[in-house]
Amino acid sequence: MSHRRPLRTHQRALANLVAAIATGEATGVTDLLAAVTPGGGKSLLPVIAAARLIEARHIERICWVVPRDSLRLQAEEAFADPSWRAALGHGLSVRAADNEPDPSRGLAGYITTYQAIAAAPQLHLEAIRRHRTLLVVDEVHHLPALAEHERVPPTDTGSGGPAGDDASSWSRALLPLLKAASLRLLLSGTLERADGQHILWLPYRTNPASGACEVDLDAPGWAIIGYSRAQAMAERAVLPVTFGALDGEASWLQGGLTATEQVRLGPHRLAGPFPTKTTRPALFTALRTGFARELLQEAFRATRDLRTRRRLERGLAPGETAQGLGKLLVVAPDQRNARRYCETLRSWMPRLQGERDVRLATSDARDAPEALAAFRLAADPAILVTVAMAYEGLDAPEVAVVAALTHIRSRPWLEQMIARATRVDPHAGAYESQSALVFHPDDPLFARFRLSIETEQGTLVWSHKRKGRAEMPLWLAQYLAEHRDEGEGRGITPLESNALGLRYATLNPGSAFARARPEHETTAPSDAAEPPSATERRLRAQIRAAIAAQAVEDEAGLQVPRAGQGLYHRYNAVLKRVFGNKGRAEMSLVELEAALAWLERNRLADHLDLLNGDPRYADPAASRRRQSALLRLQAGLVAK
Repeated sequence: MSHRRPLRTHQRALANLVAAIATGEATGVTDLLAAVTPGGGKSLLPVIAAARLIEARHIERICWVVPRDSLRLQAEEAFADPSWRAALGHGLSVRAADNEPDPSRGLAGYITTYQAIAAAPQLHLEAIRRHRTLLVVDEVHHLPALAEHERVPPTDTGSGGPAGDDASSWSRALLPLLKAASLRLLLSGTLERADGQHILWLPYRTNPASGACEVDLDAPGWAIIGYSRAQAMAERAVLPVTFGALDGEASWLQGGLTATEQVRLGPHRLAGPFPTKTTRPALFTALRTGFARELLQEAFRATRDLRTRRRLERGLAPGETAQGLGKLLVVAPDQRNARRYCETLRSWMPRLQGERDVRLATSDARDAPEALAAFRLAADPAILVTVAMAYEGLDAPEVAVVAALTHIRSRPWLEQMIARATRVDPHAGAYESQSALVFHPDDPLFARFRLSIETEQGTLVWSHKRKGRAEMPLWLAQYLAEHRDEGEGRGITPLESNALGLRYATLNPGSAFARARPEHETTAPSDAAEPPSATERRLRAQIRAAIAAQAVEDEAGLQVPRAGQGLYHRYNAVLKRVFGNKGRAEMSLVELEAALAWLERNRLADHLDLLNGDPRYADPAASRRRQSALLRLQAGLVAK
């Protein structure tokens, strides 16, 4: 008899909710949103919903849409899992379908991809119209809201992206299906997009007190289920994370195409309290030179030691293989370096062992799907090198160590990457003996990411539509990460780098899922023993640091011209204008918290227009140019 697994909090909540929908107790609910921390077990939710609702004949079919083909196969496996079939008492089968007629083929439904629906939207729309359908949209944050559909005030509407944007074409193809479905279940491990746009179909509201754009928890017809990392750790659904932050220094050539035009810079440290103009070039260089090799060595040794210890504990003979020994996932900055990392790792093993234990999965590798499947399901290979193919949804519980050799610092991307190692491995022994170990460069951008996931709550989605050049969509950023050497556009020629020191830190559990809106919060500050005046001083200091960090970053990147008052003072003035010309010294605790949160979600450079007309913050160089042009014009008129 199959072992019956206990349901977790969010899984029980969904089971109770769909039972109420099936019996008619929960009337009017048409949309379910499950915001589940990465690795928290959201892939079982469609199985729970379909099993209950099809049994009650509330729906007839399920259509589960995923962002990539490897996830389609994993979704099919979720329905076939014998232990969950026993636990849920269901006998449903679904199929991974291509764009052929009758995708369900007499089964309970089918699984397809965003790309397939975009290629044949009418086929899938007709399939959903033929039967009462539960439409499951997995990783819904991939879909940007469309202007004609976005459920926010017009002033907050984000664009659907440039013409030809794949993500926008997915949204346009999915929208008719969302409208036609009898019931919708939307799944995500993160309720934000890296480009700042809203997410298709989700209900938003703008908080009048703080200006925060947030998922509307009380939207008519919606039921929202949350499962935070703190809850998942309390229920032992995910593993604790230890970070191995490796500091280093790097040197590179910057400048033109010829040697005489290039300037040697460095050595510059990776670590620092704030990002500077050397942070990204140093990181770029480190990932391509000696530093990367040293970080790989640390991750390789940690994996080897873990596997050796577990082999001894089990009494395995030399060469004997087994599941649950622990695996290493290496995330590279691009395909070229992924291949280089793969060869480096293999060089540290006997030839046959290296070919067996180290696999490469990039979009240009013909056997990438087979490599991913073997890494997930078989005892070997023990090491997988990839770029973006393991970004999200890779269900490989044996991953215990991650070498994060990526330049991407988007919170959703990094959070999904780390989640590859936080799944509990049923073959690895007791929960207490397992943990996730992530090695990464010790740069301030990664440190900022760590702070954000330890302190931010999960349902606030702040609107930070940028002016001027739009943010690069997340899908495109991932594609370019695999297919382009980002140093080519920067004039960077990596020279050398080395590691300086390694420090370990354990990730704090983080905030619980935010069920209440900010203006309804009545609890004391996070540190109950801290008096209000001390909290105010702390928040003001954090705001000063956040403004200074943005000023340093923007001046270094020449994104904002220098002005007479200095960029820090101009940014201070911008923040004051945003909050109704109220200075930090006059703000209440709630206002200070709102200002700090606003800074975490917005760039002050995007709001410099608020200073227009104020001569104190005018650009003196521009004023001189205008004055010079006026004088030349007057001189020309006199000469005539």
